[in-house]
Amino acid sequence: MRTSLFFFLLLPFVSLSQEGDDELIQWKAGHRLKWDDYQAKPKPGVDAAASTATFLAIEYNFENNAFGYKISCSFSRKKSWAQHKNDYILAHEQGHFDIAEIYARLLNKRMKDYKFDKTTYKTELGKIYHSVLDEKEAFQNSYDDETNHSINKDKQAAWLKKIDGLLAETAPYRNY
Repeated sequence: MRTSLFFFLLLPFVSLSQEGDDELIQWKAGHRLKWDDYQAKPKPGVDAAASTATFLAIEYNFENNAFGYKISCSFSRKKSWAQHKNDYILAHEQGHFDIAEIYARLLNKRMKDYKFDKTTYKTELGKIYHSVLDEKEAFQNSYDDETNHSINKDKQAAWLKKIDGLLAETAPYRNY
């Protein structure tokens, strides 16, 4: 199970970790989530093993005829929880965080491809951002559906390979 949180910000660049540096973990190659990162209490009545809350955010500005943006992909310690903890489930949850990173990179690609127009940029950037978010949500749902939330071990293994392949494929867009 995962929870996605989104921000779409306009002027000026601001800190996305407003709740403090210990709240958000930025996605980094090689950094793996730990169960200690899951600090929220499990939701009552929910039978999911865990919930991974991620943020996919973009800040942008237009200043002195220059267009700039920053993208952030992060995990929320205070919104993520677990009630069943083992390495196998943690790998599934890491997959959700990695999928968020894939879509942060795809957002970066689309932003790089965007031809700035100062009369329509707000609408156009909103469309780009929400399109990426919709695709990410559909992909996250497919991941959970096809793996049956990690219960189907063969599908889970195949999905983790697929996610690793997509991280490699989107590597040219990782520096956002």
